Amino acid sequence: MLFKEITILNENFEIEENMYVGVKEDIVEYIGKEKPAKDFGQEYDGKNRILMPGFYNAHAHSPMALMRGYGENLVLQDWLNTRIFPFEDKLNSNAVYWGTMLCMAESIRFGIVSSSDMYYFIPDMVQAVTDSGAKSNISRSVANPMGVPFEKLPSINEALDSIRLYNGYAEGRVIIDTSIHAEYTTNEETVRGLAAITKEHDLIMHVHASETKLEHEECKARHDGLTPIQYFNRCGLFDSKALAAHCVWCEGEDFDILRDKGVTVAVNPISNLKLASGISDAPKMMGMGINVAIGTDSVSSNNSLNFLEEVKAFATIAKIKAKDPTVITPKQALRAATRNGALGQGRKNCGLIKEGFQADLIVLRTDVPNMHPIHNLTNNIVYAASGSDIALTMIDGKILYQDGEYTTIDIEKTIFETEKATAEILRQL
Repeated sequence: MLFKEITILNENFEIEENMYVGVKEDIVEYIGKEKPAKDFGQEYDGKNRILMPGFYNAHAHSPMALMRGYGENLVLQDWLNTRIFPFEDKLNSNAVYWGTMLCMAESIRFGIVSSSDMYYFIPDMVQAVTDSGAKSNISRSVANPMGVPFEKLPSINEALDSIRLYNGYAEGRVIIDTSIHAEYTTNEETVRGLAAITKEHDLIMHVHASETKLEHEECKARHDGLTPIQYFNRCGLFDSKALAAHCVWCEGEDFDILRDKGVTVAVNPISNLKLASGISDAPKMMGMGINVAIGTDSVSSNNSLNFLEEVKAFATIAKIKAKDPTVITPKQALRAATRNGALGQGRKNCGLIKEGFQADLIVLRTDVPNMHPIHNLTNNIVYAASGSDIALTMIDGKILYQDGEYTTIDIEKTIFETEKATAEILRQL
C-alpha cells in the first residue's frame, strides 16, 4: 500500500506534511516527499489524515473483558476478593477465547496494535490473538498464596508449555513472557524459581508492583523494610528483561533499581484513578531515563481500551503529580504510547514510522470538529483527538480495521458469544 500526500508523525515524533509512505508486505519500505517510482499497489488518499505508529498497550488482562462493569465503586482488595476472583473461578476455555477476541476487536478499533497480556488459559488467548491478526506478549500469571512447592505448581508447567509451544507463534506476532502476579500473591521460592526460568529462556518478566499503598507497606512489613521493587530485585527477578506494572508507590532506591536494571514501567493512569490507587511518578521516572510506557489494565477496572483517552490522562495527571504544567510534553506522551511500549515488549523494530520497521500503523482523521483549529497538531493528537477519530489500523502491513469495518473479526458474532459466555458464568455465581 502507498499512503500518498499524508501528514505523518515521523520517527522523531514531529509532524511532516504531504508525505508518501510505501508498505511492502509487512515492512515500511519507503518514506519521502516524492512519490516513489516503485508500485506499492493500492493507494490511500492522505487528505485530512495523519499516519502514526500504532499504540502498544503495556499492561492488560484481555479476558477480563467479560467482567467490564461487574465490580464498581470498590477498593482494589474488595474488588478482587468479592467480584473478580469468584467470577474468574468459573472461567472456561470458550469464555476466555471470546473475551480475548472482544478485547482484540476493541484494541484494533482504537489503534492498539500489540498488548502485554497477563492471565491464564494461554492456548485460548493465543488462538484469539492469532485469529484477530493482532500482536500480543502473553504471560501465564503465576500466583502461589498457599506456598505450594514450586515444582508442584500447575501454573509453572502451563508457563513452560506456553514457552515451548507459542513463543514466536503466528509469524512472531505472539511472544511469550513470564509473569509473577505480585509479591502479595506469591512466596520467595516461587519468585526465585520463575526468575530462573525467565533468565534461562531469555524472556521478559511481567509483574505487578506497588499498585496500592497497602500492598507496598505490607511488603515492607513482611520483608524487613524492602519495597516490592527491592524485594523482587533481591530475588533476581530483574536479572532478565522486565516490565513492571503500576509502580504507583515506588520510593527511594526503587527508582535507581528500575533504571539500572533497564526495567520498563507500565503506568496505568485511568485504572489507577478509578480504583483510587494513586498516580505513578512518571515525570521523575522519565527524567531518570527509565523507559515508561502506557497500559490500560483490564477493562474491568478501566473500563475501555480507548487508548487516546489513556494518553491524555497520562499527560494530564503527570502535571498534577509534579505540580508542574510543563512536565510530560505531547511528544513524550506519544513516545510512551508507541515506541516505549514496543521496546518494553522486546519488539525492537516496531513503534516508529521508519524505513525497515514493521508496518504497525494507524490513520487518524483531522476532518472532525474536535481537531480544529490546528495551532499545533501534536498537541491536538494528545489533548483533543478521540479514539473514534481512528480511521484505519494496520498490523504487519495488513489492514485489520478501516472506516468501521473489520477484516479479520466477525464483530457481531464476537459480541454475541461474549454475552452468552458471560451469562453462563453469572448463572453459576
